[in-house]
Amino acid sequence: MRVLLQRVRQAHVSVDDQVCGRIGPGLLLLVGIEDADTKADLVWMAGKVARLRVFEDDAGVMNRSLLDTGGEALAVSQFTLYGSYNKGNRPSWGRAARGDVSQPLFDAFVTTLGEVLGKPVPTGVFGADMQVALINDGPVTLMLDSRQPE
Repeated sequence: MRVLLQRVRQAHVSVDDQVCGRIGPGLLLLVGIEDADTKADLVWMAGKVARLRVFEDDAGVMNRSLLDTGGEALAVSQFTLYGSYNKGNRPSWGRAARGDVSQPLFDAFVTTLGEVLGKPVPTGVFGADMQVALINDGPVTLMLDSRQPE
């Protein structure tokens, strides 16, 4: 499981010019699922996202998490995080899980993260053509991978 995490002042996702998920200060999460992912991956990822200290404390040091700040999270499914561009110039999506595999795991991740945070996590529309707008704060952008936990 991969999550491209961006600290934002605000973010929203739209489908057909209709906003379907919106947050204020917090984290925008672009979430990719591969076939090998399990519930253990999504539980680890939800805990890491909720506890990752990427928000500044009173001294200006990134020492606070979503749990500490009460910030929000917006999750958007993004199969292209598993794109491979090793052969030629057209990416291959072979490592990305098919929708029938990835959607239940994505939904479970969103539910688990919401339980950890104690609040709902808005999302886009799985499999839809989405437009994501954000104001990146910092900027702070990190790639998390459950196969390479650091």
